[in-house]
Amino acid sequence: MTICEQTLSKPSDLPVYLKLAAVTMVWGGTFVAGRFLADGLSPLLAASLRFLLASVALLLFVRMARIPLVRPSARHWLQLLLLGFFGIFFYNLCFFYGLHYINASRASLIVALNPAVIGLASWLLFKERLNRAKVAGIAICMAGASMVIVSRAPQLLAGGADAWIGDLLIFGCVLGWGIYSLFSRELNQTLGPVQTVTYSILLGTVMLWIACIVRGEVSVTAIANLGAPQWLSLLYLGVLGSALAYIGYYDGIRKIGATRSGVFIALNPLTAVILGALLLDEPLTLAMCLGGGLILAGIFLCNKPLARARKKGI
Repeated sequence: MTICEQTLSKPSDLPVYLKLAAVTMVWGGTFVAGRFLADGLSPLLAASLRFLLASVALLLFVRMARIPLVRPSARHWLQLLLLGFFGIFFYNLCFFYGLHYINASRASLIVALNPAVIGLASWLLFKERLNRAKVAGIAICMAGASMVIVSRAPQLLAGGADAWIGDLLIFGCVLGWGIYSLFSRELNQTLGPVQTVTYSILLGTVMLWIACIVRGEVSVTAIANLGAPQWLSLLYLGVLGSALAYIGYYDGIRKIGATRSGVFIALNPLTAVILGALLLDEPLTLAMCLGGGLILAGIFLCNKPLARARKKGI
């Protein structure tokens, strides 16, 4: 088979892009749902309930899809523990505690740093090629996300007296997610995204509940007092925002890499703005539209080099 035939026979990455866009749009609503729960549950209990629901959803999915859970090797167990700790336990402690100090808009502004952190770490740790197009795409995405968030809530830049604590905690989310994204490379290839996500979430859930019990934060009364909106928020966070979205994200990493997948996270604030305009009649300003255009341009630019290479091959 010639190089031209190999290039033509390679499937398009468009389904991967669409899946990642859907995943990050789902994540765009998690900050609102998390903020909604922050006043009714302790951060640790909220995170524990979220991933208990995620674990149940994943086990049901695996059973219904008739996917047999493989037995990981000792090395794989260590890697899964690392993912469970940083991607589930550490990330969610930072997420829920951080939302006690700052609002969802300010938190999403910090999380917009994710593509840059993932891209830089990929280059430093795994020698992933970070060409000018990728760097420019990441920078444009960050600029667009910042424009969308700040134009939506200009007051967030002021913050309160303890806002720096929330900022630091949410930046912990960025670091935790970077580790969760980058150190899944081998597991994604050997175990696959479904197995990797299932085991890492199960392990992270156990860690959360152990910490919750040790700290005495398990409150049957608080759980019993949750209303329908709070349970819907938990279901959204657990089933859509964790179980299904994590599988889609890891599948994207396996197919196009961590840097090109991570840049889609910039869609989170854009999704929140669009949903606010459609469902809550919130104003859609010119700055928001321009920011959204920059996000889409940055994602395209970050993923364009591969398309150009294929074109040359043809």
